[in-house]
Amino acid sequence: MRKIIHVDMDCFYAAVEMREHPEWRDIPLAIGGSAERRGVIATCNYPARKFGIHSAMSSHQALQRCPHLLLVRGNMPKYKAVSRQLQDIFARYTDLVEPLSLDEAYLDVTNSPWFAGSATRIAEHIRYTIQQELQLTASAGVAPNKLLAKIASDENKPDGLFVLPPTAVADFVSDLALKKIPGVGHKTAEKLNDMGLTYCHQLAAVGEAALIRRFGKFGALLWQRGQGIDERPVQTDRIRKSVGVETTLDKDIQQIEQGIAVLHVLWPELVKRLNERAIKGLCIKLKFSDFTQTTLSRRCRALSLDLAVQLCTQAWQRAQGRGIRLVGVSVELNHGADEEYTAEEHQQLSFDWEDENTRSS
Repeated sequence: MRKIIHVDMDCFYAAVEMREHPEWRDIPLAIGGSAERRGVIATCNYPARKFGIHSAMSSHQALQRCPHLLLVRGNMPKYKAVSRQLQDIFARYTDLVEPLSLDEAYLDVTNSPWFAGSATRIAEHIRYTIQQELQLTASAGVAPNKLLAKIASDENKPDGLFVLPPTAVADFVSDLALKKIPGVGHKTAEKLNDMGLTYCHQLAAVGEAALIRRFGKFGALLWQRGQGIDERPVQTDRIRKSVGVETTLDKDIQQIEQGIAVLHVLWPELVKRLNERAIKGLCIKLKFSDFTQTTLSRRCRALSLDLAVQLCTQAWQRAQGRGIRLVGVSVELNHGADEEYTAEEHQQLSFDWEDENTRSS
């Protein structure tokens, strides 16, 4: 039985800024790109969240909801430096640390000698150390596997700890809302609701086969996750699975010729970032004027601009009259074997830190 801790910093970027500017602590604060340059919110503090502001929201919309919102351009080098301090703290308690992003990580403390092996006390001490040394707060979840630890860390946010012992897993998972399972986004939750599924215990009545028919490979994963099953170990060496570039446009575009022109601009940067690594797929991403987005991918072994143009043209048809505000292209890397899809793997939101707005994914 593993003992897993998931540590998640509270509104990390905003918290770092509030640490350096105490006068900002009690006012609505968000980190993001400027509204004039069609920026988006990366994160915001809790006073801002009371106005309904959240990450991935456009800066323009955030300012409409809260006109007195303090919008601060982020400083990624500073946040990375603090993240390295976090990693140093984690390493004191175990060698098995799997960073998910700058501000969260899994820790396997099954064999940790700290506090006679008590994962609860280790988590408490990690949170205490972060507060004392970095003047920042973190929330943590303790559970028998990564899936449940990640869900648990969100239970008592901010600045909280939630412990899920093995004896309580069955009851906790039974009453767990499916939308809380990492990987179940808004659209998947809607599809589950259409099937009459809201909570994990309802999956039993439907069965694994029905989930696979409806969701494909993710259906099998959802069946396992809905029972609290997760055998994945904490991975200290995470493999990068994709490389890509994308750009948010100053103005919406309507014509496919304009999109292809943007693609030609992005392409040399993608080739540079790929650096001759082997690939197994190509993907086009479009974000529409209403902030919904679509992706279209194709298996391939060689980088092909012609294929990218073809996919972009096909994806463009989904706009149905809407303008395009973002164009992106990425490749799936080939590491020699197919890797298991992990539902909670996510890419941290990127936004226009500097004047250039081409960025990597």
